[in-house]
Amino acid sequence: MSSSTTTGTPPSTDGPSLSHGLKQRHLSMIALGGVIGAGLFVGSGAGIAAAGPSIVVAYALSGVLVMLVMRMLGEMSAAYPSSGSFSAHAERAIGPWAGFTAGWSFWVLLCTAVGLEGIGAAKIVSGWLPGTPEWAWVALFMVVFCGTNLAAVKNFGEFEFWFAALKVGAITLFLVLGVLAILGILPGTDSPGASHLTDFLPNGGEGLVIGLLASVFAYGGLETVTIAAAESENPVKGVASAVRTAMWRIALFYIGSMAVIVTLVPWDSQAVVEKGPYVAALDELGIPGAGQLMNVVVLVALLSAMNANIYGASRIAYSLVERGQGPKGLGRVSGGVPRIAVLASSVFGFLCVLLSYWRPDDVFAWLLNMIGAVILAVWIFIAVSQLRLRRRLEREAPGKLAVRMWAFPWLTWVALAGMAAVFVLMAREPETRVQLYSTGGMILVLAAVGYAWQRARAKQ
Repeated sequence: MSSSTTTGTPPSTDGPSLSHGLKQRHLSMIALGGVIGAGLFVGSGAGIAAAGPSIVVAYALSGVLVMLVMRMLGEMSAAYPSSGSFSAHAERAIGPWAGFTAGWSFWVLLCTAVGLEGIGAAKIVSGWLPGTPEWAWVALFMVVFCGTNLAAVKNFGEFEFWFAALKVGAITLFLVLGVLAILGILPGTDSPGASHLTDFLPNGGEGLVIGLLASVFAYGGLETVTIAAAESENPVKGVASAVRTAMWRIALFYIGSMAVIVTLVPWDSQAVVEKGPYVAALDELGIPGAGQLMNVVVLVALLSAMNANIYGASRIAYSLVERGQGPKGLGRVSGGVPRIAVLASSVFGFLCVLLSYWRPDDVFAWLLNMIGAVILAVWIFIAVSQLRLRRRLEREAPGKLAVRMWAFPWLTWVALAGMAAVFVLMAREPETRVQLYSTGGMILVLAAVGYAWQRARAKQ
């Protein structure tokens, strides 16, 4: 695991290690379902309202960036399988402070996301059962998925396998129905042709920028597969397979569905934002019960994300502790599972839920802003790490390069330039500017703490 593969950082925990209970079918479906989140089903509506049909271009541009990031991460994870994923790679390539910063910032992001997803899922269920308290549903979901993750890792794998199968089935059916309707061969519907695509940039470049920023953050969750790969039967094969299929998955599920939606539904339809773009498209086709059907799919996506994020947070925490970068108690493993890390991650997530009720306008809002740009910071660590590790691998262990970054190093530099461009765009928009500065503050604090720890340890 990560301690044995991280240069100059001895393990800080002894005893049992993580199990390898994830099968290849689990990993394949986690990779497939990981790209289909609630952000795609619901959050994309705001992007469409801002960018109009050009949202397809926005998702294509951000999709290219994500493909490059996944390829870089896949190259490193296939060479050095680790539950710490990019955090362990950053430590190996840049230094312990970088692994500390990337790991703990991502842990905060995942735990907060667990709370947000729980709140979203509870709103759907309480809508079906009026009068039931939302916090009670969140607590129930937390208990279920905390229990799932406390058990053997294969239980997490089974949950994600079926969750992902439902999401993939739903979006595939949506795409098939949408394409049939566009071609004019779906019974009871008339093809809209290109009538909804004539005003391609309704809000000009500013609208496209807003759509681009919305699309970048909709891709979150792809990193989980490289974390899970370390607990699979064949980590190198699992990572290689997942990364090599990333391109068509992103093209089909994200870019394809955006193209179908803006062709079927007028971009300025109120239903796109109020009901969500997928429900609006199904309503346009006259499919009965579309709203409730999509609510079920969104609920599954939210529960799947809760499950995956508790898993990812616990493994990141375990890896950090194993490398001597966190409280030793979090690194205790029993039954092949870091159970204290699972409990701590779940408790932090539920604390975020309580803050949303107790202090929604200050503490909770501050927390949301603080995690707003964490994924971009993580991507930068991934790109810089890959630049440095690739040359080291070619020199010392070329046989470990089971996955190779395309056109190295040029496309890595292109990806870094793309990330810098997104940061500039975030600084231009008032809503995202505060997220950028809040995240930057957290990253600087963590980097300072990590660097101080690194210096102190070097003197021992």
